[in-house]
Amino acid sequence: MHQLTYGDIKAAADRIAGRIRPITIAPVDPGAIRTAHRDPLDDREPEPSQVWLALEFMQHTGSFKARGAQNFIQAHREAGTLPDAGVTIASGGNAGLACAWAAQQQGVRATVFLPETAPQVKVAKLRAYGADVRLVGSEYADALAACETFAATTGALPSHAYDHPLIAAGAGTLLEEIHQRIPGLDTVVVAVGGGGLFAGIATAAQHHGIRAVAVEPENCRALNAAIEAGHSVDVTVDSIAADSLGARRTSSMALHAAQQDNVTSVIVPDSEILRARQALWDHRRVAVEHGAATALAALTSPPHHRADRGLPSSRTTTSRSYCPGNGERVAVVLCGANTDPSDLVLGPDER
Repeated sequence: MHQLTYGDIKAAADRIAGRIRPITIAPVDPGAIRTAHRDPLDDREPEPSQVWLALEFMQHTGSFKARGAQNFIQAHREAGTLPDAGVTIASGGNAGLACAWAAQQQGVRATVFLPETAPQVKVAKLRAYGADVRLVGSEYADALAACETFAATTGALPSHAYDHPLIAAGAGTLLEEIHQRIPGLDTVVVAVGGGGLFAGIATAAQHHGIRAVAVEPENCRALNAAIEAGHSVDVTVDSIAADSLGARRTSSMALHAAQQDNVTSVIVPDSEILRARQALWDHRRVAVEHGAATALAALTSPPHHRADRGLPSSRTTTSRSYCPGNGERVAVVLCGANTDPSDLVLGPDER
């Protein structure tokens, strides 16, 4: 398996320049995020941490997936390996939307497979991007099998939601932009599902000497379990954020990135994900996916959730929250907003 390199991310950045929306950065109000207790041996002047939100949910199709999809199709076009049959993917989520959008942008056919139970709103969105939507079976596995058969019989190029170096490299361009926008960035905090976004961001972060914090729901922890085992393993998927972070197994690229220096794995409960998502609505009028709120939950979870421990199979540490240190400069990636906002509660004076 090709392991991601910083060169892959730089190539992706050049390839998709001008084809995606650049990141928007918003500072968090001073004092809104608690800072860790100072080390008594730290003789530096006390300095509050600084936290920024990276508003990637404003990206085309509403998520970071547009970066990887654009890089995937453009790279194959440059290499002359883009077939007449176009691209195909089995996904009714952000990856399918991004694939259909990128294909439409480049005049490429896209065939997207979904189970017959897929919500009509997703089908309509995909068709609006010009995709040929095929509804097959009652489960995602049925749609995936049909997609694989279609690719084998027509020669269409199969894409993947996260486990492909071109997809992950495209996602990693996000960190390049954040790094340029926030000089002296110390830490990037990102939610993890299958690991494509984390693999890209952590690889770029490693190059720049930036800490990467990988955040997962406690009942949806494919990467954390892989770090603990030393290899990818299947995990139970049961979380409010499972629609976007519900990978049963992490990618080898993500595990490799997590086993490098300066990585922290954070596990948060669903209750804190819900609280962080509501807080973004209350204070910013931002409606993000539960998966996006998962990243912020690492910083807003109460201190009593913290329980640091080293993992024997890796240099990575794991915890229940992340508290920025003295003067630490932190970027939190809000990666997507394809969500139903009807469950976000208005205060009594806002109704």
